Amino acid sequence: MQNKPLPDMPPSMQMDEDQFGRWAALLEERTGIHLSERRRSFLISSLNIRMRELGLDDYEAYFQYLTTGTRGAVEWEILVDRLTVHETRFYRDDQALSVVRRHAREWLEQHAGERERFELWSVGCATGEEAYSLAILLDDLFTRSGSQAYLGITATDVSTASLSAGRKGLYHRNRIKNLPEALQSHYFESVDEQHVQVIPALQQRVCFMRQNLLELEQARMGQMDIIFCQNVLIYFPRERRLQILDYLVEHLKPGGLLVLGAGEIIDWQNPHVYSESFQGVLAYRRVAQEFGA
Repeated sequence: MQNKPLPDMPPSMQMDEDQFGRWAALLEERTGIHLSERRRSFLISSLNIRMRELGLDDYEAYFQYLTTGTRGAVEWEILVDRLTVHETRFYRDDQALSVVRRHAREWLEQHAGERERFELWSVGCATGEEAYSLAILLDDLFTRSGSQAYLGITATDVSTASLSAGRKGLYHRNRIKNLPEALQSHYFESVDEQHVQVIPALQQRVCFMRQNLLELEQARMGQMDIIFCQNVLIYFPRERRLQILDYLVEHLKPGGLLVLGAGEIIDWQNPHVYSESFQGVLAYRRVAQEFGA
């Protein structure tokens, strides 16, 4: 059944099934993100906003512009940012953060007094709220415990514009409203009535890197104590999700934890991990010692 054209759209800007298929295929080919038919209106509106900014009124002309030469490569980065960035905030998922806190406490008990490295990877970090939330939680926990361990967070995303925003660490005050007041005052500096800035000491904990999930085999990632990958897999077809998960497992330390969103995957099995039972959170732990190791 064909979608009805969006209201007030000139005939030249309506999109038929073949056109939608071509654009969706380009997005999946380059990023792995699967755009279903029900998101056709989202694609159309995103394209139209950007095309108006460029003074274009034809999908084919924009497609050719986007896929040709250096200018097209730059434009692709801009478009991907429009298609992938979503509203987020600090401390968005209390249940998932509780799982991270619990795992970190277990780790601290096992490494009391040691100068070990605790590494976390935030996959699909967008504009940085998730990565900084995890950094705040862990830094506060490690500080209270008196740990001498090194804490590092790697935050990756496909959008260079989002990564740039994360590195700046400048946010509207509404984004931090879920944080306890004590954490707000400790980890943020006031910029003006509307904005706050992440303190430099916390920014140094987080390394923002561009990473396309289609190119994970080329990624130079170390072994992680926690890999946090929520609301990312939903954009990929099932086969790609399984490939991504298998790759992420390879970057978990023995005993490390992979944290996903509830319902993001079903019937996935990997011999190197076993599922952990947490309310509202899907998580897998890498076996501590593997046969033959």
